[in-house]
Amino acid sequence: MSVFSGGGIGTVGPMTTALITGATAGIGAAFAVKLARAGHNVVLVARDTERLSEYAEKLSAEYGVETEALTADLATDAGIAAVEERLADPARPVDLLINNAGFGNKGAFLAVPLQAELDMQKVHIEAVLRLTAAALPGMRERRLGGVVNVASVAAFLPRGTYGASKAWVVSFTQGVARDLGDSGVRMMALCPGFTRTEFHQRAGMGTSDIPSWGWLSAERVVNEAMRDFARGRSLSVPGKRYKAAVAVARLLPSGALGGVSSKAARTYGKE
Repeated sequence: MSVFSGGGIGTVGPMTTALITGATAGIGAAFAVKLARAGHNVVLVARDTERLSEYAEKLSAEYGVETEALTADLATDAGIAAVEERLADPARPVDLLINNAGFGNKGAFLAVPLQAELDMQKVHIEAVLRLTAAALPGMRERRLGGVVNVASVAAFLPRGTYGASKAWVVSFTQGVARDLGDSGVRMMALCPGFTRTEFHQRAGMGTSDIPSWGWLSAERVVNEAMRDFARGRSLSVPGKRYKAAVAVARLLPSGALGGVSSKAARTYGKE
């Protein structure tokens, strides 16, 4: 059973290759383990060469799959171009692209340096657009493959540039999914809520005011995401509470949601 069958991830035949950005921690690392355990070869993309190589070697040793480590900073043109080149290589086809790399900036708009905001948009928007464009032609030619773009429930809450960038990811993904039609290629936006990863620590955000019931594990996020992907869904929101929150968010006026999210933001980040 392949990653593209109705039952989710199982044994693979023929062998497929997945490329995962932001692959050494959190949701990206959980995707890598899930796919490697199922017998998929994996191309791991991240900025830290040493950590990346160690993780690739570990996955290969534990699961007996082929792994590649590709160092790339997706906040730069050179980094994006390196991954584009790998995705477009017809001799080494990639059947599943997971655009997972991303980060957040601590602080409201104008309190964050403009370059930091631009770097975030480069990773969340330009890299997702360019890497998807590099991967899709080969997938359509083979009539097999798919792209998972990691967004966030923040996409449905109008506040700040992070949420805005993730809203673009959702809209872009679902739009391209419609354009692909019956091509045999799938597109899905993954919108997790609070997930136990390195995300908040790297951004310098405290999380003590987030209740324990609000957290998901990266493994649960990936498990639910791949089930939804195998079912052909274009949007995946892991967790019943977050599904309900997104459903409500899509019904309420954006102005009301903006007030709620802004109030939460004044307390979010306490140590």
